[in-house]
Amino acid sequence: MAVGNIYLITAIAIIGGGLFGFDISSMSAIIGTPQYLCYFNQGPEGRPFNDNPKCSGPRSDVQGGITASMAGGSWLAALVSGFFSDILGRKKTIMIGSVLWIIGSIIVCASQNIGMLIVGRVVNGMCVGLCSAQVPVYISELAPPSRRGRLVGAQQWAITWGIMIMFYISYGSSYIDGIGSFRVPWGVQMVPAMILFLGMLFLPESPRWLARKNRWEDCHAVLTLVHGHGDPNSPFVTRELREIKEMCEFERNNADVTYLELFKPNMINRTHIGLFTQIWSQLTGMNVMMYYITYVFRMANLSGDQLLLSSSIQYVINVVMTVPALLYVDKWGRRPTLLIGAALMMTWLFANGGILKSYGTHVPEGLDGIKEASWSVNGPPAKAVIACSYLFVASYAPTWGPVSWIYPPELYPLRVRGKAVALATSANWAFNFALGYFVPPAFVNIQWRVYILFGVFCACMFVHVFFMFPETAGKTLEEVEVLFLDPHGPKYVGTPAWKTRISTKRTEALERGKLDEENAYHSEGSPERMQAEHGKEAL
Repeated sequence: MAVGNIYLITAIAIIGGGLFGFDISSMSAIIGTPQYLCYFNQGPEGRPFNDNPKCSGPRSDVQGGITASMAGGSWLAALVSGFFSDILGRKKTIMIGSVLWIIGSIIVCASQNIGMLIVGRVVNGMCVGLCSAQVPVYISELAPPSRRGRLVGAQQWAITWGIMIMFYISYGSSYIDGIGSFRVPWGVQMVPAMILFLGMLFLPESPRWLARKNRWEDCHAVLTLVHGHGDPNSPFVTRELREIKEMCEFERNNADVTYLELFKPNMINRTHIGLFTQIWSQLTGMNVMMYYITYVFRMANLSGDQLLLSSSIQYVINVVMTVPALLYVDKWGRRPTLLIGAALMMTWLFANGGILKSYGTHVPEGLDGIKEASWSVNGPPAKAVIACSYLFVASYAPTWGPVSWIYPPELYPLRVRGKAVALATSANWAFNFALGYFVPPAFVNIQWRVYILFGVFCACMFVHVFFMFPETAGKTLEEVEVLFLDPHGPKYVGTPAWKTRISTKRTEALERGKLDEENAYHSEGSPERMQAEHGKEAL
């Protein structure tokens, strides 16, 4: 018997996001431990190079490669996930991802050298690429419109939980003498993937994917189970099924489903919005803060347990501050959330850069031999750097964190949604890879300017979102299509972004049967009315 509770469906599916979080902190909490540094040591300090008890660990460029290898696998898998998803379905694609994670974790846990570690992380990355691309698609195609943002955004919450849980597991394991200190957490991370695989067996397939495969009875059954509470004649189920049929019929008459279609004039605007949602999410610098926070706090002269515990506070902030977005993002809307997030993050990044420049000093050889910790700041300015880092995380968590996963699946028509979200997510991983590799050498070479660079990116994304990112909150996926086809807006753009509005209240009324179709049509700016006007324009 398939599960019909949308919250339970989401809770199981977003474990795929939690795996990404596990991977982030399995690196960030371990890369500074003596056990890791000595086992993967490349000199010049420590065994087998000399008798110094402090090991140098992997070179900065090699550590960047180890960290970025996961993103490299994610990029490749995200790019091809659209093909798997369209052929096998959203559900089976996620299950394949969970199996890949288990295989990758076994390789990582058993790593004998850096090469084996990288191979395992690439395989882990392939799981994260598949799941990060298709879990949002799966949930968005099952979720009712008025709760879609909350449910898809739960993937980001799962990521934050994964980061925090794995960090504390790794922190506790750091007290184990010898290689068990990193092999234990790398082995434990297999457990959630097993739960994901078993849980997905009991979940329904996406009704929109079933519709594309002409499995209309199954599609109706899933809509009845999830949205109709067992009533196949529910007005909302009837309306949604009709919209899906109309969209499928239109797409069959205009079928041309390849990646090239995403770059045709009528799709290029949406493609660029989806791509840049994910690209800007990386260029906020948040994942850099997650992967390399120990370097940042070491520059603030924290060390030992104090360093790890202070780092862990930001993971707790990340979990807690994601909750407001899950509760209110469908009421706030996507645009205001992204704009406020960009402005706040820009503020804290520029503040950190200015503090480090004004009150810090350059340490050419790095603090404690860690070249990436190339700048030192003490006293109140050090506390200000730590505070701004926490405020940065608190600004990202309820804004760009969840919305970067919520927004892309809402932008595209059904026929290209799997491939389009896969392409957007692959951009996320391409930039994740580049930044993971770039940041350790950047801390060595341009020091405090790293913060200024990411602050400039935040300023650019603010302007870009204001002029080009339309509001999708509260609209069905079929209604979003109408928004982009608005004949009164610029050609191939539709309704100008700054003129779009939130539709959550109207949609909630429809879902509860408190607003009939006639009133829905006459609502000012309603998608039904826009669609009718679009039809008249075509005549």
